[in-house]
Amino acid sequence: MSMAQILLCGGAIVTLSMGIRHGFGLWLQPITQEMGWTRESFSLAIAVQNLSWGILGIFVGMLADRIGAFKVLIGGAILYALGLAGMALSPDATVFLLTAGVLIGAAQAGTTYAVIYGVLGRQIPVARRSWAMGVAAAAGSFGQFFMVPVEGKLIAQFGWSNALLILALLALLIAALAFGLREPGFGGSSPVKREQTVGQALREAWTYPSFLLLMAGYFVCGFQVMFIGVHMPSYLKDFGMAPHVASYSLALVGLFNIFGTYLAGNLGQRLPKRYLLAGIYGLRSVATVAFLLAPLSPSTVYAFCAAMGFLWLSTVPLTNATIAQIFGVQHLSMLGGFVFFSHQIGSFLGVWLGGYLYDINGNYDMVWYLSIALGIFAAIVNLPVREAAIARRAPGAA
Repeated sequence: MSMAQILLCGGAIVTLSMGIRHGFGLWLQPITQEMGWTRESFSLAIAVQNLSWGILGIFVGMLADRIGAFKVLIGGAILYALGLAGMALSPDATVFLLTAGVLIGAAQAGTTYAVIYGVLGRQIPVARRSWAMGVAAAAGSFGQFFMVPVEGKLIAQFGWSNALLILALLALLIAALAFGLREPGFGGSSPVKREQTVGQALREAWTYPSFLLLMAGYFVCGFQVMFIGVHMPSYLKDFGMAPHVASYSLALVGLFNIFGTYLAGNLGQRLPKRYLLAGIYGLRSVATVAFLLAPLSPSTVYAFCAAMGFLWLSTVPLTNATIAQIFGVQHLSMLGGFVFFSHQIGSFLGVWLGGYLYDINGNYDMVWYLSIALGIFAAIVNLPVREAAIARRAPGAA
């Protein structure tokens, strides 16, 4: 496989998978109003989606490390289409939770960063790895920039249920793109040779403090981005903003994230990644404070979303490249899955607490304040991360 083929197919898959999911906040009000559900019921389903993605991502990562990304991506595409169709046709909140939550979460585990980054780690030379991961993350950002306005127009033109059925068909394109990521060494009957077993790799990672610090920072990333991604449209509507302001603001997040993730990947080849991560988390808190203090208007919303977009997924290439740099690439999808599980616990809390505290207080103030505090925490815990390759006593030693 050429580097161009890997980046093109991997980037297109991430564009579709992440682009679709970033627009789910646009469905909150149409679905809850028509079905008579609370915001918490919708938020809980999306929160479970993130938790399902995180839990299953660990095992999907193990599977992708063993059999390659191709088969995993095929299965993920099918689950994505089934989940979106089930989300559209759910008769009650329980079925909605199972389809929008569990099923789509499983699909995202098999079609997003852990799987794609495993291919990049194995196939891209180390000198270009952080850059390549930045390109893939930028593709996910482009998906948000492109897909969120498309999803808004689909809802307006066809209704929320039909819009989801159309997205289900689009999700199947992931299966076609997966053919461009068939890796050498995974097609035969014999397993790929490894210097470490899964158990040895896990023991090594879980007893290494920097791995735990990266997990703590990634938890905060999930909390912040999913709270904003799901609840920002409703937050703006509560203040009388026109629906297009929400669509454009989320699109701006995606647009500026293209530049932010690409820049982060490039800088990660030259500067200590721990300092870049600390700066990103700290600047998120600064941007949020400025947004809450400024008068709310379309211009301040767009400025905030542009700033947050620049910082949005720029943690992804830096975090995964750091894991690869410390532990190597043999178990990268699995270890990335564990770190991402922490991210998804944060995502669960960010989405669910947004709906829960809104229903209790009638506003999102407490969640905004918590997001600021967590950003400061994440900035601090990333500073002591040691990025050097871990010293092993001998091949196969943990």
